[in-house]
Amino acid sequence: MIIDRMQLIPIGYSEVYYKGEKYGLTRTDFNKGKSMKLYAKALGGTDFISCNYYITKQSELLKPCEMPKEKVLDFINNFKLKR
Repeated sequence: MIIDRMQLIPIGYSEVYYKGEKYGLTRTDFNKGKSMKLYAKALGGTDFISCNYYITKQSELLKPCEMPKEKVLDFINNFKLKR
């Protein structure tokens, strides 16, 4: 589930690996955790991931920022936290 993967990311800045590259990833929560923003940038390149996630009474909404939803979902489902 998307929310489970997103909650693995610590609030604030962390580093993750995705497709063999290191990314700087920032998670910011709003509205007592009912919405969050993710922004990731490849540290050795130009790729980035950006999205907002909202939890409403009716559903959960993933809103990519100027990129395909599939790209964001692939990142969320496949990043690995740097240990």
